[in-house]
Amino acid sequence: MSAVLSRKAAIGLIVAGLVVLVLAANAHLVYVAVTSQPDCVAHLKQGDARHSDSFRAAKSACSPGAGS
Repeated sequence: MSAVLSRKAAIGLIVAGLVVLVLAANAHLVYVAVTSQPDCVAHLKQGDARHSDSFRAAKSACSPGAGS
């Protein structure tokens, strides 16, 4: 019966380790998403009528009027 308990304990430790690993990875992804600021990229401006069927930024963080 001791071998069964040690096997269950080993499986439990492996599962707990995997859960901790997944939680740590998710925490890292949230941290990177919150702290990073992507560089400005070229996009359509509001008055650009040549590309009326294209998408543009809803609120550009790179425009001269945007606050820091």
